[in-house]
Amino acid sequence: MTETTPARRGGRQLPTAQELRIWRDFFETTAALGSRLESRLQGDSALSTGDYTVLLALSEAPEQAMRSSALASHIGWERSRLSHHLGRMERRGLIRRQECATVPRGAEVLLTTTGAEAFGKATFPHLRAIRELFVDALTPDQIAAAGEIAAALRARLDALRED
Repeated sequence: MTETTPARRGGRQLPTAQELRIWRDFFETTAALGSRLESRLQGDSALSTGDYTVLLALSEAPEQAMRSSALASHIGWERSRLSHHLGRMERRGLIRRQECATVPRGAEVLLTTTGAEAFGKATFPHLRAIRELFVDALTPDQIAAAGEIAAALRARLDALRED
């Protein structure tokens, strides 16, 4: 097997050695970037990236509230993971959960004043870290290419989820 003739398994072509090197570099780099951003966010605001993700979604939602199931889907988390995370956030006063008035057995997640304030204080330092660690490392063409790559990967993942 050479780089130009990869093995086939189950009718699908396996990645070439070059594709695997690129994948590994991509994977390790995005993991390192995520780790660095997480560290900066926690150091600047005492929020985890999970906290920030939830607070961002709620801050953008109508009336700063979402059904728990819709929130899980929106941020791409399993419901059980979200439920445990919301419990920790609720104990810290960042969010509040209440029964959904329109859906039996449904729960609604609401952004609290404390959560909105924490999100607001975290946003500028977090955006500054994104600028420093991601945007400033790339040219405008690379930023555009990164956007195209992210969109293609998201479309592929969404299509596979629907199968």
